[in-house]
Amino acid sequence: MTATAPPFGPPPSARRRPLAAAGLLTALLGAVLGLLLAVAAPASAHAALTGSDPQDGAVVATAPTEVTLTFSEQVALGADSIRVLDPSGKRADTETAPRDLHSGSTVKYGVTLRGGLGDGTYTVAWQAVSADSHPVSGAFTFSIGAPSETTVALPGSEAGGGLVGTLYDIARYAAYAGFIVLAGGAAFVLACWQRGAGARPLQRLVVRGWLTLTAATIAMLLMRSSYTGSGKLGDILDLDGLKAVLDTKPGAALVSRLLLLGAAALFVAVLFGTYAKREDPREKRDLTFGLAIGGAVIAAGIAGTWALAEHASTGVQPGIAMPVDVLHLLAVAAWLGGLVTLLTALYRTPDLTSAAVRRFSMIAFVSVVVLVATGVYQSWRQVGTWSALTGTGYGQLLLVKVGLVAVLVGVASMSRRWTGRLAEGSGAATAPGAEEEPEAEAETEEDPARAAQLARQRAAVATAEKKRIRDADPGRSGLRRSVLAEVGVAVALLAVTTVLTSTEPGRTQEEAARSSSAAAGPVDSGPVNLALPFDTGGANGKGTVRMDIDPGRTGANVIHLWVEDPAEKPMDVPEVKIAFTLESKGIGPLPAVPVRLTEGHWTATGLQLPIAGDWKVAVTVRTSDIDQTTVDENVKIG
Repeated sequence: MTATAPPFGPPPSARRRPLAAAGLLTALLGAVLGLLLAVAAPASAHAALTGSDPQDGAVVATAPTEVTLTFSEQVALGADSIRVLDPSGKRADTETAPRDLHSGSTVKYGVTLRGGLGDGTYTVAWQAVSADSHPVSGAFTFSIGAPSETTVALPGSEAGGGLVGTLYDIARYAAYAGFIVLAGGAAFVLACWQRGAGARPLQRLVVRGWLTLTAATIAMLLMRSSYTGSGKLGDILDLDGLKAVLDTKPGAALVSRLLLLGAAALFVAVLFGTYAKREDPREKRDLTFGLAIGGAVIAAGIAGTWALAEHASTGVQPGIAMPVDVLHLLAVAAWLGGLVTLLTALYRTPDLTSAAVRRFSMIAFVSVVVLVATGVYQSWRQVGTWSALTGTGYGQLLLVKVGLVAVLVGVASMSRRWTGRLAEGSGAATAPGAEEEPEAEAETEEDPARAAQLARQRAAVATAEKKRIRDADPGRSGLRRSVLAEVGVAVALLAVTTVLTSTEPGRTQEEAARSSSAAAGPVDSGPVNLALPFDTGGANGKGTVRMDIDPGRTGANVIHLWVEDPAEKPMDVPEVKIAFTLESKGIGPLPAVPVRLTEGHWTATGLQLPIAGDWKVAVTVRTSDIDQTTVDENVKIG
């Protein structure tokens, strides 16, 4: 719901004006976003490894004395955050804490290697916590003298994954949801429907929001050490790990949130206790003002615990980004939390007024304006360029979020139409048995217990009749359905937002790719040549695939493939398939579709390899209807 409406429905032209204004506002802010993306400056959020010495895949003649890693931003490293393993899997470093080698704006750390290292392939595994509180990790190899076989298995998952990572993400989602219901529900009662302070369904809703946020915060505090470290479920109750977390910025933010939740509990107690029972208009007005100021301060403080420890606290313009992030979260809570509260009131309370719905409609409209404005700024900070918006996971998730917001605004416009049709009700209906009240009173004037029982029965009947009349109102029924649809979209929107908070921003991904390319230096051009023997197991199923990948660099490549029999003569086969996978980055398989030119000669064009790395090339050869095999080999693509 995003606009106000007169009680019984405005004329069509008046209905269209707010929507046209909203459309114009959206278009204007979209143009501003385009300008910001066009002039974006470098920034980062999640830390990324931008360079190392020795470099990934390098072959050095003599053993280095140390290994250094360069990051895109400040990171927190533990005593065992950088490990160097020899070909047999034993530690090749001195197992001391990484040394800080910062120079100006360059973030660099190093570990010292043992003396007398032999030739072979060495593995460097690292894990850190970026300035925005998210764990990052990676691994690469270098060789001394010449590459060799290694028994070291690279980690199968990144830091922050596994069961603990899943539980932590669930707690993060629950924390957002709890805050939205707590802050949005309280705001709805104070600003839209003060009589709702005495409604049990709304009281239960807000209290459950407080309980959810509190439980999720405690869970995140307990899991934080395991989430950023070992990833083991058994380490959740490690008191030493908890003590270490309390000394970090994310730990301080979580503790601060718990303290603020103590103040929020007092606020909720007053709102649904003293405030709900207050009858004097002047006293209630003064108490409303005090609760509004106190509630706003508490809500802003709780929202600030996210801004303090996550994306807004690092990168470009953090001094502006953190207040903007607080405004963004408060607007989300006012809109989506108000929607949930409105839905609860529509279904569980019979006396919600259309005036309350119209007041919420205005608050929702202001919230959407704030959301769009702050969202544009946040998008510029985290994405930066059009290529990052469409070519990175963060940018694609952001587009999904924008799409969901658009759907939500569209559904809200339908809710606005039903708002105008919501009837106030015709007053108290005559309840069954009302005409017999004098007789009933005569029968029970000497029996107080019977009189009290009849009074309760009359009250229950009157309430049920009032609810029946309200539920029969088509405006109320239509508003219920549209608000329920809004809440459904809001749940999906909150899920996407939660994933965004733990996703590496597009700026960082592109910056890391640029830095890695620059560190790698120029690469000699020239095709990559492969020879892959195969055996499909059937008759005439043995042979060799020879392949040229030209130019063998990032970007567009052309593949020529020859299939030969054991006598090195062209071998005609029914089908050949090719796929490229960069397992270290989770990219692929990227298929290349070869076209047969002549007997035994196939070609594929238009293959795009996005980044440099150690790519696995898999070739599937089919020699008959039932005989086929897949052979693969890793190749360096510069």
